[in-house]
Amino acid sequence: MSNTATPSPVPPRASASRPTASTGARPGPAPDDKPRRFVFLLLDRFSMLSFASAVECLRIANRMSDRTLYQWHLIGEGGQEVSCSAGTTFKLDDDLVELTRDDTIMVCGGIDVQSATSKKVLAWLRREARKGIGVGGLCTAAHALAMAGLLDGKRATIHWENQDSFAEAFDEVDLTKSVFVIDGNRMTTAGGTSSIDLMLKLIADDHGEDLANAVADQLIYSSIRTDQDTQRLSVPTRIGVRHPKLSQVIQIMETNIEEPISPSILARDVGMSTRQLERLFRRYLNRSPKRYYMELRLQKARNLLMQTDMSVINVALACGFASPSHFSKCYRAHYDTTPYRERGTRGTRLSV
Repeated sequence: MSNTATPSPVPPRASASRPTASTGARPGPAPDDKPRRFVFLLLDRFSMLSFASAVECLRIANRMSDRTLYQWHLIGEGGQEVSCSAGTTFKLDDDLVELTRDDTIMVCGGIDVQSATSKKVLAWLRREARKGIGVGGLCTAAHALAMAGLLDGKRATIHWENQDSFAEAFDEVDLTKSVFVIDGNRMTTAGGTSSIDLMLKLIADDHGEDLANAVADQLIYSSIRTDQDTQRLSVPTRIGVRHPKLSQVIQIMETNIEEPISPSILARDVGMSTRQLERLFRRYLNRSPKRYYMELRLQKARNLLMQTDMSVINVALACGFASPSHFSKCYRAHYDTTPYRERGTRGTRLSV
């Protein structure tokens, strides 16, 4: 994949808000050193958006600086070609070759990352990581890094849709809801355009914020996020209602799925009566607090059924259901299928 472009420097804009201190990323090359090389490991059905966002940042950084600051290399198992989640096929530059310590690996994940992460890929990741190479995971690829044991004891993030299954599978990883995380020489992103935020941070660390801001301007990326930003919209934005007590109750519900809290206690915790809470949910969400809570629990159950190998009874327990029969009854009423039949569709959902 070519990484050349006609230079066209543009004056950088005023500095945007972004932390200047490094959070542990390996320093990039000094201006007179050789280019920093990113090796993108493309897993089958990877997210094209996450991959393209990362590469474009590097390409534009080269163009804006009128120098080759960055190079990139595409690899994958077999070394021939790989398809992204949209079905487009990419020609690879290499197989799982041996790298140098100065390289930076970026694993690109997407749909059904568990199946796409083969034993050969895991062995390669462990071998290269032992050299001290920086390793990143874009979109769902944090799952591949965790499978290889590269995130043990580390902070990490993954797309919000995969958070539940990841947390169940890898309790040794400190999972966050950040847009991206850099912990030592391990990097993870939440998917989508969060690759841009990570790469802008690395470019700023390597060559200064002026260049990173110039790259953001070229991307028409006006709101640069940091590792302190969370990936999901706020509760009021998601539900389309700006009522502080309603938002507070929903946040409590979302963080207490395994052991649901009764409406009376929820109401007490936000300084309301149970009847007032009922009216609030009916007015703004057209359902009772109990119904809304049930839908949250069933949504998590569906994620676990489709993204993990957990037994149905363990999924039920993880989502606050006392018995498989009650879980199955509620699941069928909401999704018009049983948890067991849902398992037949596992791995078909898309990641961004």
